[in-house]
Amino acid sequence: MKKIVLLVLLFAQTLSSQFLEKKEDLKKYEGYFNFYYNQKTDEIYLEVDKLDSLFLYNHALRSGVGSNDIGLDRGQLGGAAVVKFQRAGDKLLLVEPNQRYRAITDNQLEKQSIEEAFAKSVLYGFEIEEEKDGKFIIDLTPFIMEDAHGIASRLKRGKNGSYSISKSKSALQLDRTKAFPKNVEFESLLTFSGSPQGRTVRSVVPDASNISVIQHYSFIELPDDNYEKRIFDPRSGANSISYYDYATPVYEPILKRFAIRHRLEKKNPEAEISEAVEPIIYYLDPGTPEPVRSALLEGGSWWNQAYEAIGYKDAFQVKMLPADADPLDVRYNVIQWVHRSTRGWSYGASVVDPRTGEIIKGHVSLGSLRIRQDFMIAQALLNKPFAESDENHEKMMEMAIARIRQLAAHEVGHTLGFAHNFAASVSDRASVMDYPHPQFSIENGEVSTTNAYDTNIGTWDKITVKYSYSDIPENTSERAYLNSVIQEAYDQGIQFISDSDARAQSGAHVNAHLWDNGKNVTAELKNVLEIRQKAITNFSEDNFRTNEPYSVLEDVFVPLYFFHRYQTEAVSKLIGGLDYNYAVKGGAEKVVEILPAKRQKSALDQLLQTLKAETIAIPQEKLSLFPPRAFGYSRSRESFKSNTGVAFDALGAPATASDMTLTLMLNPERMARLVQQKSIDKKQLGLEDLLQKLIAETIKYQPKDSYLRAAQETINYNVLQHLFNLAVSKSTTPLVKAEVNYQLAELEDWLDDEDGAIYEQMLEEIELFMDKPGEFESMPDAPKIPDGSPIGSFMCTRL
Repeated sequence: MKKIVLLVLLFAQTLSSQFLEKKEDLKKYEGYFNFYYNQKTDEIYLEVDKLDSLFLYNHALRSGVGSNDIGLDRGQLGGAAVVKFQRAGDKLLLVEPNQRYRAITDNQLEKQSIEEAFAKSVLYGFEIEEEKDGKFIIDLTPFIMEDAHGIASRLKRGKNGSYSISKSKSALQLDRTKAFPKNVEFESLLTFSGSPQGRTVRSVVPDASNISVIQHYSFIELPDDNYEKRIFDPRSGANSISYYDYATPVYEPILKRFAIRHRLEKKNPEAEISEAVEPIIYYLDPGTPEPVRSALLEGGSWWNQAYEAIGYKDAFQVKMLPADADPLDVRYNVIQWVHRSTRGWSYGASVVDPRTGEIIKGHVSLGSLRIRQDFMIAQALLNKPFAESDENHEKMMEMAIARIRQLAAHEVGHTLGFAHNFAASVSDRASVMDYPHPQFSIENGEVSTTNAYDTNIGTWDKITVKYSYSDIPENTSERAYLNSVIQEAYDQGIQFISDSDARAQSGAHVNAHLWDNGKNVTAELKNVLEIRQKAITNFSEDNFRTNEPYSVLEDVFVPLYFFHRYQTEAVSKLIGGLDYNYAVKGGAEKVVEILPAKRQKSALDQLLQTLKAETIAIPQEKLSLFPPRAFGYSRSRESFKSNTGVAFDALGAPATASDMTLTLMLNPERMARLVQQKSIDKKQLGLEDLLQKLIAETIKYQPKDSYLRAAQETINYNVLQHLFNLAVSKSTTPLVKAEVNYQLAELEDWLDDEDGAIYEQMLEEIELFMDKPGEFESMPDAPKIPDGSPIGSFMCTRL
């Protein structure tokens, strides 16, 4: 019996070892993993010679869908994972160990206890097709024909349709399937068949029932153990990885955080200035056209200024990507020019070793349509740019190209490991990691774009590079040195405040805003409104080209009309605003304080100017520039919306603009902070003060001019609806509701003595609301504000 079993085993082994021999015309690729391609069956067979050895697995999209709304872009990284092959009987399992929970210790049993306490993930199981000399052959094809990027789920989640992979319409992609000593790269053409929902997919795909994209996969050798992790500090501006180390002594924090950064070392550590052992090189997509190409090369290269400041020579470089290089090859940091059907975010992503925080690859995706929006902003604000010639676009192009330089620096910064600093504009544009609004001025009676965007790396950027990348001096503790770097920023009055604290609705920080300018945001809003008024006064048919329909001129007017939107956001955050830092014990920075009443009241006064018809009504003489839309030029998401059918809605514009201000001003959390701060300090601006002034400056105000009066009444009706909404919102606290209802009752008494149709309408609606507030569902929609974001850029760092 034993002989029979042995013969069976030997026969099975013989069959197993003949798997590749039976295949004809195999093409062999030799690299980090050897593999074979079978053209006849369109299959890839992987030779696994590294059982239980960790390596990095990453996937990405080589080709995208082409829509910002769908969010599946060319070059988009999907995520990196540390994995290994493990044998389980006649299978190899691709296993992802749990990197979130660890025990960094020499005690192997302690490590094992953590591994057994938290689940790992088996990503795939492969049948062993052949085993010989400790090497295993598996069919990798099914794995790289899976929807690793989650395309079907993203389409469904975005309500773009229900899709699944069609195997008969999918295939391996060989032109960028390659092998190198430290990485192997695979690609597959995946077709997702299904039923589209809405118009978005139909707008970008030839046959909306079949969406075909190319998915990229990388198996990468992990870096050696010589990389030195750098401790994370919330004040540093660095992004971070984190994990729990259960081998940590009880008296120390179990959660470990480390800054994300590239590896950088001096050739000569003793020299004050030295070249790097391996410089950080970024490669620009050769498909980028001029003059954008030169702008990206220049703007990305700004970062070398920061590395020079910490003693490195030519440590950061930007070059053109070699013609035969793959942008998704992990060996190349890449700046890629990405096309979409509509303008959208740019972002910087990274492939990061999740064990240490070392950046393996930086990948910048820049939306190609963003430059056209900057061109249009300049086109709208300049005085008669096309009066003499339709080719007179030099100043507009200069501003648009200046923005592209800054955008390149910004997104590269994310891939170097840096977060947004939205408080930098307070310190004279101290960081390219802020969102910059073009900075205009009035010179010689005309709007000037000369200083629209910055032209160099900022002071904060040099500090955050110093924190993450500088060498720690000998005989100095890491923590002490890094604290001294952070102290440099505070000595210069530079704050670091990032995303959530800067958002207009959820944020409360008085210095951190998106797309704002100026040390005093209130004074800057006044300045912005003056520039806006000057540009509107000058606006004419000379702001667009000959032979273009006037519908184009209307769309050019949009960014000018809403030119104040982001500065208004900034000023709104001063109401109930706080000044604070990501403070630590022992640091010199302030912890938190309420903004003084004087600044809050000044901010309120300036905000109320954006609710005046004289400010936001389009001048009557300009309305003749905006006829009904021309054939073939229908309204888009970036156009004014209309309640008047085909006609331009002159009153809809101030309805939209006032709706924007009121949404910001009467945010429930902001109103709750007003109640709180007034209870602590009676000299502070309180909710009662704000509501009384708002009502007095809007509902109780009527211009004499009939057109301006109609515009103001439109604004005033919006005010009433926003008060109703604040009173019933689930986010509104009881004390805020009580005060709003009290002011509505006071307003009801005042309206009872006033004459006029709009007053009668408001009175009737207040009476109905006070009688049955629970039946108030939502305010009537003002015409939706046209797309504004991204006037800047967006970080999406993928770990």
